[in-house]
Amino acid sequence: MIREGEITMLLEVTESAQKKYEELAELDKKHFFHPSTSFRQQKADGPGFIFTEGKGIYLKDIRGREVIDSLSSLWNVNIGHGREELAIAAMEQMKKLAYSSTFATNSHEPVIRLAAKIAEMAPGDLNYTFFTCGGSESNDTAFKTARYYWKVKGYKNKTKIISRGKSYHGVSIGASPATGLFPFRDFPGLSQDHLYVDSSIEALKEMIEREGAETIAAIISEPVQGSGGVNLPPSQNFFKEVREICDQNDILFIADEVINGFYRTGKNFGIDNFDVVPDMMAIAKGITSGYAPLGGVVFTDRLKEELTELTEGNFYHGYTYSGHNTACAVALKNLEIIEQEKLNENVNLMGAELLKGFKYLEQTHEEIGNIRQIGLLGAIEIFKDRETKTTFEEPVSLKVVEEALKHNMIGRAIVYEGQDTIAFAPPFCITKDEVEKVISIIDTSLTAVKQRL
Repeated sequence: MIREGEITMLLEVTESAQKKYEELAELDKKHFFHPSTSFRQQKADGPGFIFTEGKGIYLKDIRGREVIDSLSSLWNVNIGHGREELAIAAMEQMKKLAYSSTFATNSHEPVIRLAAKIAEMAPGDLNYTFFTCGGSESNDTAFKTARYYWKVKGYKNKTKIISRGKSYHGVSIGASPATGLFPFRDFPGLSQDHLYVDSSIEALKEMIEREGAETIAAIISEPVQGSGGVNLPPSQNFFKEVREICDQNDILFIADEVINGFYRTGKNFGIDNFDVVPDMMAIAKGITSGYAPLGGVVFTDRLKEELTELTEGNFYHGYTYSGHNTACAVALKNLEIIEQEKLNENVNLMGAELLKGFKYLEQTHEEIGNIRQIGLLGAIEIFKDRETKTTFEEPVSLKVVEEALKHNMIGRAIVYEGQDTIAFAPPFCITKDEVEKVISIIDTSLTAVKQRL
C-alpha cells in the first residue's frame, strides 16, 4: 500500500520531470534543426519524446515513459540499448588515444583489427575496408571510387550509376541522387548520371542496352531494401543474374549493406543470402550498433590492386574521421559481444517468431498481406482488398503506428510510392515474449483503427 508521503513524493518527481521536459522542449524548438522532420510540426509541437536512457529493446523518456523500439531506432541499434561494455570500450580507448589521423599511411591498432575482422566476415575476396562516418558517406565513396576506377583505366565516359526503384542509399549530396525513392531525390543534390530501374532482370538489360554499357560505371542495390519497404529481391537468383550482367558488360556491382550488414538478415551480410560477391560493399549502422558513428566501403582484392597499380600519387579522398580510433574500438567490442552471446543466432530464432506473428496477423485481419521476413527484418502490408492488392485512399499504416504509440511502441510506417507498410527491425536481444508483445500491440492497434475507418 502506497502511503500519503510516497504519493506526494511521486507527484513531485512527476512535476519535476514535466518541468524539465517543457524547459528542454522550448530550447529544442528554438535551436535544434531536426533531420527528416516536418518543419511545421517541429515549430508547432516541439519534440515528441526526449529520451534519456534505454535498456534492451526499450527506450525511456525524460518523463519516465517506457516504449518498445521496434525498429532499433534507425535500423541500427542491433545489440540493444544500454550495453555498458561499449561505453567502457570507448572510455578505455579514449584514455589511451581518442583520435589520430589515418592519412598518409598512419594507422592504429583498432582500425587494423577492425579491418581484419571485416575481411574475415565478408564473402569472397572482399578484404580491404575504407572507413567513413556513416552510410551516406560510404555510398558517396563507392560512387566516387567506381567513377575514378574507370577513369584511370581509360574509360572516362563510364560515369552512370544504376539503382533500383524504392531503393534508399543516403541523403548526402552524392548519395541522395542514387536513392530510388523520389521524395529524397527532390531535395537538391549535385551528383549527376544516375538511372533508376525496375526490379527485374529484363528491365536492367534493356536499360544497359539503351544507355550503352560503355557509359555505366556501377550498379548499386540493397540485398534487401530497407527504407523502401523491406523488399526482398524478386527471385533467389536475382543477384546472381545481376552479377553476370555486370561481368559481361564491365560494370561494377556495389552491395549497399548499410542496413543488411552485420547479421540483420541472419547472415554476416545480406548478400550472403544470395551467394554473390560484389565488387564493393557499403557498410555502417550495425557495425557499432549505433554506439558510435562509423561506416565504410569494403573492396575486393582485385579492385584494390588495380587501383594501386593504376594510380600515380595520392588517392585524393578521405574524411577527417576515417577509421576513428574510438569508433573502431566500439565496433570491435560490439561484434565481439554479438558473437560471444550468440545474438547473431538469436536473429534467426526470433526472426522465425516474428514471421509466426505476421502469419497470425494475416489470419486474424483480412487487411494484412504481402508479409515478408528475413532474419530480424520484416514487414506487413495493409490492403483494402488484399486479393487485388488495392490500398485504402489514405494510408492506414500511419494510423496503426500512431495507435501503437498509445500502447508504448514506436513503429515505422512506410508509405512511399503507394505502399501502406509497417516495418520491423528490433534489436537482436529481443525475446520470444517481447516478439509476442510487439505482435499483440499491432493486433490491438489495427483492430482499434479499423473501428474508426
